[in-house]
Amino acid sequence: MISLTSPIRTKAHDWPASFKLGSLCITTALLFLIEDIWVLISVFTLVMLTYALPGKVFFLNGLRQLRMLWPFILIVGIWHVWIGSFVDGGVIVVRLVSAVALANLVTMTTKLSDMIDVISVILRPLHALGLKPKVVEIAIALVIRLTPVLVNKGSQLSDAWRARSERAPSWRIILPFTILALDDTDHVADALKARGGLES
Repeated sequence: MISLTSPIRTKAHDWPASFKLGSLCITTALLFLIEDIWVLISVFTLVMLTYALPGKVFFLNGLRQLRMLWPFILIVGIWHVWIGSFVDGGVIVVRLVSAVALANLVTMTTKLSDMIDVISVILRPLHALGLKPKVVEIAIALVIRLTPVLVNKGSQLSDAWRARSERAPSWRIILPFTILALDDTDHVADALKARGGLES
């Protein structure tokens, strides 16, 4: 498992996690209220400039983590070209990329432990209803940490397929990818049990 926090220090690293997460929620909600494609493109350009401010390495690392969006962009693009709704497709794609880029920017500049602390405070009132905040905290941490790992392993499987075949990767890599994911799940479960499980 890896941490998504960028080792390149920025001013945003020192901002409170609660402020960044709250701002992310508000900004994302506003993005879904904007229907003008040019306004959304302006927002996207501003987000990319924000990525570029800390330097080339930070910018490229940020873009690298956004590569997982290409299948969704492709599907949305093909569908809207098929139905002839180019502007609507552009709105959805730019909005999606901007929202995920902003979320990625927050994860790159915020320690996971700080984000979990904020979520713990938010979930604390629900403890009276029987919800165990620790279970939710661990689930969120695992999703954030393991998603890029699984994406990377999927890319490695695709590269291995291309090295052995002239055809593009197909559904045949689904089974080995599933086995890899289940293997990682077993390792995580064993690690949790070794530390006392979710009840500790």
